[in-house]
Amino acid sequence: MRLADFIHHDMERILVRWEAFATTRLHAKGMTSLALRDHAREILLAIARDLRTPQTREEQSEKSMGRAPADPAAPETAAQTHATLRAGSAFDIEELASEYRALRASVLRLWADHGGGEALHVEDMVRFNEAVDQALAESIQFFDAQVERSRNLLLGMLGHDMRGPLQAILMTARTLDAIDAGGAVAVASSRLLRSGERMRVLLDDLVDFNRSNFGLGIAIRPAPADLAVVFSDEVEVQRAAHPGRRFELATSGSTQGTWDAPRLQQLLGNLLENAAKYGDPGSTIRVAVVDDAEGVRFEVANDGPAIATDNLDALFSPLRRGPGAHARGPDGSLGLGLFIAREIARAHGGEIGATSADGETVFSVRLPHAA
Repeated sequence: MRLADFIHHDMERILVRWEAFATTRLHAKGMTSLALRDHAREILLAIARDLRTPQTREEQSEKSMGRAPADPAAPETAAQTHATLRAGSAFDIEELASEYRALRASVLRLWADHGGGEALHVEDMVRFNEAVDQALAESIQFFDAQVERSRNLLLGMLGHDMRGPLQAILMTARTLDAIDAGGAVAVASSRLLRSGERMRVLLDDLVDFNRSNFGLGIAIRPAPADLAVVFSDEVEVQRAAHPGRRFELATSGSTQGTWDAPRLQQLLGNLLENAAKYGDPGSTIRVAVVDDAEGVRFEVANDGPAIATDNLDALFSPLRRGPGAHARGPDGSLGLGLFIAREIARAHGGEIGATSADGETVFSVRLPHAA
């Protein structure tokens, strides 16, 4: 019997095997038979249809790598829907992939047993494996997207809902500081204010990260600004925050344009914080602003160990940190600083990049004169 016919003929036995394996998964406890089977029948029917559809060798090869063309009449395949529902049931990606491994093995084993020693059609086996690979690729892609969406929603709600209580804490601390200026209560309220401000920065970073991940980008409000003034203010802020470090600012040409000044100050602050954290503690952190015909370019340079070329692009990825850094910095940062710096540059129509060689790391930002 050909494999497509066998799938139709022994559908229930295959589904029983699928369900029996699914019950062994950690997050399957308490799930009903219907939920365990989910879209298994539809996935198998799609595989059977695929086996009966004539295909060229090139089409088969593309399918085995999960690159089969999408059906315009079907906005979502059974494998994609299955992945979404499994993500909603708290399955992890290993549990999802293991279902397809078990399906592949059980179908072929049942088919072989059904044949009673009859020679199996090799072409059917090859086509079946290609179809399972395609279904697995579709499931993993949708599963990953669903998990990412859930994470973004959680971060968005966290960033939004914590702002109210935090604002109340900061207002109370400011009131206490004003009432007992210079006293013991003022000292405690100052510590509370500093901690609250650090928490506010973290929440702002989460909100910016969330907007970028939803494709909204970072919101900016362009207005006439002078980068020399904006950056001078930020350098002074960093000098106060890092009294043991040296900062140097140099400008050349016009530094005026139309930008969101607070956002560019945030961008520079993130680059300076990064340089202060990972650069040579005894070196000077150098900021240079240069005007040319195409726009304004500014650089932040620091001395220290070179970063491998392969790691430079990854520096701007969210929630990732440089080699040797802890998952969470000593200052409680989330590893979003360089990602947000890149998003601010992009929101202005600019770009950011990094080079590292001969003991010097340079972050370079180019901006048009008007965002």
